[in-house]
Amino acid sequence: MNIIESSGHSIHFESALAPLAALIENGKYSKVFVFVDRNTSEFCLPFFQEMLDDFTGFDLIETDPGEENKNIDFCIGIWKTLLDFEADRKCLMINLGGGVITDMGGFIASTYKRGIDFINIPTTLLSQVDASVGGKTGIDIDNVKNMVGTFALPQAVFIETSFLKTLPERELLSGFAEMIKHGLIVDGAYYNVLKAADYKQIEPIAVHRSVEIKNEVVTEDPQEKGRRKILNFGHTIGHAVESYALINDKAPLTHGEAIAIGMICEAYLSSTNNTLTKEELEDITKYILSLYPAYQIKTKSFKDLLGFMQSDKKNEHGQIMFSLLNKIGACDYNCIVTEKDILESLSYYNNQVK
Repeated sequence: MNIIESSGHSIHFESALAPLAALIENGKYSKVFVFVDRNTSEFCLPFFQEMLDDFTGFDLIETDPGEENKNIDFCIGIWKTLLDFEADRKCLMINLGGGVITDMGGFIASTYKRGIDFINIPTTLLSQVDASVGGKTGIDIDNVKNMVGTFALPQAVFIETSFLKTLPERELLSGFAEMIKHGLIVDGAYYNVLKAADYKQIEPIAVHRSVEIKNEVVTEDPQEKGRRKILNFGHTIGHAVESYALINDKAPLTHGEAIAIGMICEAYLSSTNNTLTKEELEDITKYILSLYPAYQIKTKSFKDLLGFMQSDKKNEHGQIMFSLLNKIGACDYNCIVTEKDILESLSYYNNQVK
């Protein structure tokens, strides 16, 4: 069994959930709740129960899937459900699902009666390599990503790559974007390994390396005061595009598709406002576009996108803050970029996908 020790909790790999049963027993919890959406209830809950020998000693809380439901109204409904179940401060919430479930479930648990224990069991590639690690919880407000949240650590995280077999290719590709980001910001050799890999058949060792990278960064800076900000590479523009698409597109982008766009734009900014070379920019652009579908960013949306960026939680003193590469495998943070350069980066992306 492979375990990564993180701040105050353990991340278990490929453990068949065996330590979970012991953790529940040792915690002497008054009640156990499993929080899922309809998709994980259908595809992942049976596997979860099978790995725990048909564990039935829990109450199920189910919500609708999708980022559009990661909001305060759904949280209120779930808090009320916990009250209806007479949940006290000694109960446990197990968040079984993707990033929406682990983000929202962690937020609900960390605020219910000022905090109850929770465990994350991420079932998508995106949540395994990103959302479940680092102690961030959150919900969206007015389609602005993760505007309300807490720093709250789970009791443990269990990563089972077997769950990835339940995912469609588009969801695998969404999570793969975060893995590419990990290579670009910290480990150029890992980035080259991913370039030679097949995202449809992710090796557990690659998932492990991504979790290892994120854990190293967040352990160094758990409250995002400094180096942890490099994990935002691709996200300032990517989150804005994701939020705009959620409101305006008939078929919204996945998180990874939006972050792929953001990484190309912010790689461009890294070449104009930092020391990323032209050759490295071309390499990143070509590789990402070889994987992710082209998306034309409408010129009329540029003003709205800037509005989303101006609401980004990472901003300071009214300035839009970026994390920019100085080379493949290294990243700086708290970089201030002009509005003109941001607009140029959006145009750069559009010109690459024509």
